[in-house]
Amino acid sequence: MNHYETNLDKNKANYVPLTPLTFLKRAREIYPNYEAIIYEDRKYTWNEVYKRAVKFASALSKIGIKKGDTVSFLAFNTPEIFEAHYSVPMVGAVLNTINIRLDANTISYILDHSDAKVLVVDRQLHLEVKKALKTLGKKISIIDIYDKNVDKSKLEKIGDLEYESFLNTGDENFDWQMPEDEWQAISLSYTSGTTGNPKGVVYHHRGAYLMSTGSSVAWNMPNRLNFLTVVPMFHCNGWCYPWTVPMLNGRTICLRNIDIKKIFELIDKYEVTHFGGAPIVLNMITGAPESDKKKLKQKVYVLTAGAPPPSIIFKKMRALGFEVMHVYGLTETYGHVTQCAWNDEWNNFDEEKQNEIKARQGVRYPNTEGVVVLDPETMKEVPKDGKTIGEIMIRGNVVMKGYFKDKDATDKAMKDGWFHSGDLAVMHPDGYVKIQDRSKDIIISGGENISSIEIENTLSKHPSVSIAAVVAKPDEKWGEVPCAFIEMVKDKPVSEKELIDFCKETLAGFKVPKKVVFCDLPKTSTGKIQKFELRKQV
Repeated sequence: MNHYETNLDKNKANYVPLTPLTFLKRAREIYPNYEAIIYEDRKYTWNEVYKRAVKFASALSKIGIKKGDTVSFLAFNTPEIFEAHYSVPMVGAVLNTINIRLDANTISYILDHSDAKVLVVDRQLHLEVKKALKTLGKKISIIDIYDKNVDKSKLEKIGDLEYESFLNTGDENFDWQMPEDEWQAISLSYTSGTTGNPKGVVYHHRGAYLMSTGSSVAWNMPNRLNFLTVVPMFHCNGWCYPWTVPMLNGRTICLRNIDIKKIFELIDKYEVTHFGGAPIVLNMITGAPESDKKKLKQKVYVLTAGAPPPSIIFKKMRALGFEVMHVYGLTETYGHVTQCAWNDEWNNFDEEKQNEIKARQGVRYPNTEGVVVLDPETMKEVPKDGKTIGEIMIRGNVVMKGYFKDKDATDKAMKDGWFHSGDLAVMHPDGYVKIQDRSKDIIISGGENISSIEIENTLSKHPSVSIAAVVAKPDEKWGEVPCAFIEMVKDKPVSEKELIDFCKETLAGFKVPKKVVFCDLPKTSTGKIQKFELRKQV
């Protein structure tokens, strides 16, 4: 008999399903009168945020929303979408945050595929949303968010209900329910597919809880931090920070749109300590005119993720007083699951070497059980030589439940017990991962594999280059060759020949771009370069 397995069963006293809903409840109980959310002239304490979330949950319950129903949000970074991270799961429903830049057809597809019962939408988005609703083919409840801070002439009515009046139909003493099982779905996020329809990624309460606790440890986040919402809360649930920050009694300052001058103003006014942003946002910060910048009163900690950042961006941000840590993840992993954790011995390296290390995707978060680089054919680990390319594969409690209503795609993504990221990388001898490319972005020229990221990093070091993106261009002789698309720094013109010659100084001949195109690069709402659009051009 194993006494450790006898009469030591789970019960209500010793086993409670993990859920981030407890973070808001605790913040309200301990810090009821502390400022929780700030947006323009609106300020809410934890007591007020909790009551608003409960009332909205009650209002949803009154119109029949229950466990397993989908509630969609099309909203900017305002208090409403923050509150939704609690109010919607308080009735057992699933929060579906939709990218505000999507076209009408994709919005309609998501509302249909997700079986959305309710759509909460900012009135500024009325043009695309009204078109989407016409093609939806079924009726759903529409609740408008009316933001007085936006030009009133643009705020055309969409639905019959309005957020504040709907919220006030709810009861602040509503008896909301914790999840019965931590595996219960909490949110649904659709990936921005480059071809075909997007896939719905399902998160559970357990993963949301563990991502929050893991993030706070990995980033050394203190209590009472001031967090600026630069990352859209529709993107991987804002990297799960709407759940993380309340756990730390942090204060969330809402930024509706990316506005660099406004970012500096909010940092200065509210003593912002932390924010996350794609490399494109960091590039906008460092490239902003001096008139838009403010001298920082304290160090500001920044996470960057998305497209691998060029190493030069770390140098530029440090010069302004920002301390940047590079992280990596996907929608399918609740956001970031690796970090470029710093080793003190690297402080002895020169600045260029340090910046190269900071551009690595790094090592796994404490809430991630495994991050490896495997040969996708043999499923064996590649040598830790910093040269051999394999695919990043991930295992842990912060890997999605799966793709909504898509068993084949789920099975393919989870094959052999690992989540297949599709990102090609090398493993350095010290165990730090460095992405070489997405599997679809690798350039094969004359049988040689070329990393577009390596070329982009080189181009970004030129003082006239603001942003660089490299894709494969068909070529009769070599099959395909690198083609560079460049956004130039304002008032610093450069020619195609100058950039090609600049690349020849450090890159092997076959890696040098054969063509350079100067343009404004197409980007997603989270700042990723839309390479599929560039491929169409070549």
